[in-house]
Amino acid sequence: MKETLNLTLKVWRQKNANTPGKFETYEANNIDVHASFLEMLDVVNEGLALKGIDPISFDHDCREGICGACGAVVNGKPHGHLPKTTLCQLHMRHFKDNDVIVIEPFRSQGLPIVKDLMVDRSAFDRVIAAGGYVSVRTGSAQDANNLPVSKEDSDLAMDAAQCIGCAACVAACPNAAAMLFVSAKFSHLSLLPQGQVESKRRVKRMVYQMDKEGFGNCSNEYLCEAACPKGISVSNIARMNRAYFKSGV
Repeated sequence: MKETLNLTLKVWRQKNANTPGKFETYEANNIDVHASFLEMLDVVNEGLALKGIDPISFDHDCREGICGACGAVVNGKPHGHLPKTTLCQLHMRHFKDNDVIVIEPFRSQGLPIVKDLMVDRSAFDRVIAAGGYVSVRTGSAQDANNLPVSKEDSDLAMDAAQCIGCAACVAACPNAAAMLFVSAKFSHLSLLPQGQVESKRRVKRMVYQMDKEGFGNCSNEYLCEAACPKGISVSNIARMNRAYFKSGV
């Protein structure tokens, strides 16, 4: 197997949200096949800096597939073509020599572009602030062991809690819906006894804020689940919808 790759990158460059953007073409030569996608961008940025060109801006933090900070659409797919993989964990060995790679930011009214591949995810923070928490007194830490929780509910809650808020679901959805993210955050709290007390108020507030941020609605395309690096199930959306309708009864 060849240890290095030569690639052509077509990267979306945009100075800020108010400036029109366009694709720029860069050559990425002698890229180690064991490098991650973000490490490849680091190498490209070093070359751009040496030429006096503004480096490509992109989000990143832990680079371990945990934080949800990184994200871009690679050849039309959020986080790239590998299932259940974040952009930082996508490695160059999954590409071929002389490939052309098109890289652009997540696109949604609710995720305005900050610069190049960086988007503003603060809408997600406002959705959480609207109701994604438990504020009622449910006892101290040791009291949790006294609350019976079925194995099924605890498993579903833990599955939903895996959501890292990366917004790949929004980028994949033709409606730019954030319902997979919102329903995951709703489910992991409301499936457990501590979170059930505020469940009706939580779902109303989170859905209201989601709509206010300009995200679209779900039309059962299932592309969100396919793009999610943690494999969050769309069954959470059905659970949230049921809770929302019941909250109005």
